[in-house]
Amino acid sequence: MSEASARPAGETTDGDASPPRVVALGGGHGLYASLSALRRLTTDVTAIVTVADDGGSSGRLRRELGVLPPGDLRMALAALCGDDEWGHTWSEVIQHRFRSEGELHGHTVGNLLIVALWELLGDPVAGLDWVGQLLGAHGRVLPMSSVPLDIVAEVAGVDPDRPHDVTTVRGQVACASTRGRVRSISLIPESPPASTQAVKAVREADWVVFGPGSWFTSVLPHLLVPGLAEALVTTTARRMVALNLSPQQGETDGFRPETYLDVLAAHAPGLGVDVVLADRAVVDDHERLRRTVKGIGGQLVLADVGSDDGSPHHDPDRLAAAYDDIIGTGVRRGR
Repeated sequence: MSEASARPAGETTDGDASPPRVVALGGGHGLYASLSALRRLTTDVTAIVTVADDGGSSGRLRRELGVLPPGDLRMALAALCGDDEWGHTWSEVIQHRFRSEGELHGHTVGNLLIVALWELLGDPVAGLDWVGQLLGAHGRVLPMSSVPLDIVAEVAGVDPDRPHDVTTVRGQVACASTRGRVRSISLIPESPPASTQAVKAVREADWVVFGPGSWFTSVLPHLLVPGLAEALVTTTARRMVALNLSPQQGETDGFRPETYLDVLAAHAPGLGVDVVLADRAVVDDHERLRRTVKGIGGQLVLADVGSDDGSPHHDPDRLAAAYDDIIGTGVRRGR
């Protein structure tokens, strides 16, 4: 299946194999899918999560308490829960969303738990580590920055009658739901501090995985945090891009598979890419995509990673199989 030859990521100099150290970047449902697959392959996986959400329960807690938005961090922790009874139970608990006529409506248990630990400990990373221990998470979850961020997008064609006019849109929810075509993004504050633990994880990784996920609001923001971006460009880890299965309405309408790579290169010209993973069923021009991947220095891997139900979602077992072929762990999948 694979067109890339990958070294065993965790092989040591004395020949003993250690678990590959894998860092996954993103947020929301895309990162959830990636982590659900990666935890089947290695015990050393770190999620680095965007902290720009300004909607729903996360947005309310962020505005009221001045904390990092916890929702994407919570989803990453849920994805790393095991397949045993303990893991299933705690994954459901922290994802449980209250339904009421009062102030709790829309909040999730996990968001409230995470924020409570942040207030008690005064340290976002320590709080997330404690939640991870409670859940028995198969990996670690870190914020990409130590401060909450706002995404600002330059969007063309917000007004359909004026398709060439460019409008500035602020906020993750607004950017993700815009009617126009996002051309570029930036962050407020402009040069936010990177999480020191996230930078360390990238520098020590064997593999770094970008995507799948909302391209402008979950994946690209990592490359706009200077300290993290510098680590991603200079790390000795191999870099993989997992492409989305379909464009996202309001954010990447009209994107072809190669468009994601063009946008990635535009936002991070110095970033090298070793492997691009794409679903063979959704790529209508394999040679065109292969040429684009080669142009950024990488190799293309085509695999069947989509769900059988016809939805644009990755199947965790199939994605795990593709990751296993690429990373070369030789670890038996499943638990």
